[in-house]
Amino acid sequence: MHLSGLFLHPVKSLRACALDSAGVDALGLVDDRRFLVVDEFGRFLTQRTLPRMALISPAIAGDMLTLSAEGAGRVVVSRNPDSHAPLRTVAVWKSEGLQAEDCGDAAAAWLGAFLDFPCRLVRIGPAFRRPVLKSAARPGDDFSFADGAPFLAISEASLADLNDRLLARGQDAIPMNRFRPNLVIAGCPAYAEDTWPRFRIGGIVFRAAGQSSRCIITTTDQFTGDRGKEPLRTLATYRRDADDPTDVNFGQNLIHETKSGILCVGDAVEILR
Repeated sequence: MHLSGLFLHPVKSLRACALDSAGVDALGLVDDRRFLVVDEFGRFLTQRTLPRMALISPAIAGDMLTLSAEGAGRVVVSRNPDSHAPLRTVAVWKSEGLQAEDCGDAAAAWLGAFLDFPCRLVRIGPAFRRPVLKSAARPGDDFSFADGAPFLAISEASLADLNDRLLARGQDAIPMNRFRPNLVIAGCPAYAEDTWPRFRIGGIVFRAAGQSSRCIITTTDQFTGDRGKEPLRTLATYRRDADDPTDVNFGQNLIHETKSGILCVGDAVEILR
């Protein structure tokens, strides 16, 4: 088994960036979901309510983050903390009272105009701390603006099985980007990732933090922003959660026990006992 895909999401719910290698720090994949779009009350915004977020491409170069979209130009902000930036109190799901740095009026105006919704862009700085709230968490397990855990892993075989089922129902196959994973694993059976309590990729040890309950974002085309009914409709026929049938699971949430290091596409995956 090996790591076949590595994906970074610099701004929560915007497009992903494919990488050959990436650093790992205390919060997860370096630069992953370190920025967040919030409403006027500091609540997080995602493609669940604003599917046009899928049309915005982030790019990191040096100390800068650039956001761009076809026909809308671009805006550039610093990716580094700024001690002079005003702090905003923001919330992501049950994580309330998070302290994040506001990225300024230019970013807010550009995003607000493109999304047709008043919003602000914020980033993680020294005042930010967000403990993982899942039952698998231990003291010191912190993470970024991600939904529920620092990492999400999906195997190639799991997507292949889903696509076989979609095609059998007369539907189109879908790409991995619908599920927005950080880690894609090759060389294992479908859904094997659900069964690994601990494993190592390269030099990084991961601990399972529960399967990922999927939402309407999976039905949103990440290149056009168009929304349909699949794959949730098909997943609901065979991937309902045994404890909560309202949840439809696909992929495994992970907590990294190794808080620093490097991940590279091609790294071996080793199950730990």
